[in-house]
Amino acid sequence: MIGAMNTSIRPNQRSLRKGRVSIAGQRYLITIVCHRRERRFLSWEAAAAVASKLDDRSLWLDSILLCWVLMPDHLHLLVELGHAEDLPSLMRRIKCVSARVANRADGRSQAMWMRGFHDRALRSEEAGVAVARYIIANPVRAGLVEDVGRYPFWDAVWLQTSAHPFQ
Repeated sequence: MIGAMNTSIRPNQRSLRKGRVSIAGQRYLITIVCHRRERRFLSWEAAAAVASKLDDRSLWLDSILLCWVLMPDHLHLLVELGHAEDLPSLMRRIKCVSARVANRADGRSQAMWMRGFHDRALRSEEAGVAVARYIIANPVRAGLVEDVGRYPFWDAVWLQTSAHPFQ
């Protein structure tokens, strides 16, 4: 049938979601990948638009964005989930809003993100700092910059406190 939506589920798709839970107060490392691994954020305009939106506190309801880095073809987030919604709902909104602002900035209208997202619940406060360091070091490991301070598309809540773990 022409124009019918493919609603079939790939064999391993359900098993990927098995065991996924949303726990308020839990910290999650989340990775969202651009559609077809397109390097959408080589465009300064698209990257700046998404970065600006990520910093908009109202986007997160009562969840807290602790740390993020926007790479050319993906986004890493460290989020403490609030009570207002579950993790899939939060990610749907983040993906929708970020795609809208990036497409507007670039004058495009196509899909920006792949379906779904990867998440991993963290186990302790110490793990949060280690994961934040890992996230923020992504541009250095990818060879985009030699010093993370030279990469414009990242942030961490610890930068606004005197006890920041990156010094």
